[in-house]
Amino acid sequence: MHFLKKPATLFAIVSASILCVFATDKNSSGNAGHKPVAVSAEKRITAENNAALFSELHLSDAGMNQTVFNSALQGLKKLDSTGVIANDSVITIIDFSQPSDKKRLYVLNLASKQLLFNTLVAHGRNSGKLWTNSFSNSLSSLKSSPGFYVTGETYMGDNGYSLRLDGEEKNINDNARARSIVMHGAPYVDESSINALGFLGRSWGCPAIPLSLHKAIINTIKDGTCLFIYSSDKNYKRRSTVLNS
Repeated sequence: MHFLKKPATLFAIVSASILCVFATDKNSSGNAGHKPVAVSAEKRITAENNAALFSELHLSDAGMNQTVFNSALQGLKKLDSTGVIANDSVITIIDFSQPSDKKRLYVLNLASKQLLFNTLVAHGRNSGKLWTNSFSNSLSSLKSSPGFYVTGETYMGDNGYSLRLDGEEKNINDNARARSIVMHGAPYVDESSINALGFLGRSWGCPAIPLSLHKAIINTIKDGTCLFIYSSDKNYKRRSTVLNS
């Protein structure tokens, strides 16, 4: 299910520098009183702007590499141009080049220049233990799929409040709906799992997140935002039509 792009939805840049608020395992409120200036996605996403925004968000301190961020914005720009993104101010980046004992999920508000969430996220049990090193788009593989997704609708399922995801990359993650790859909370996405196992608990392929945060994160990113699962896997980079367009 895709959400048609709202005519007035564009990337935004705040004219003055705004303090970046880190929400490590908690939500952050917006910066009331600062009005963003609308700027088109085509003009906004440049190497210079990306580098400045990456610095302002202090993403390096949060464990992210500039290359991951650049790839995420490149894909967002591409998807936004096709009309499948309803809200281009919010983007979720899951960095599977980091081990699972790191807080490798990032939810960003690009308009207010805020890191809204930075927390743990699980990968599929057949994708590896500490590291995510094997991927699949096949049913019953119990593996994660990299690439770009658009968030869909919420529902109540076996894992409680959950968020459907639509994979946007053919033969890479476009079976997400058929595989029931969704975002949901899970008790094994917790520091206690890392302490007991040496790595985070694993899902059946879903990007599972902490129960303490799952409702807040899902409500922030639902209904037509971009979610990017980054992988340093060369096979993905070679096959991605979004990154290679």
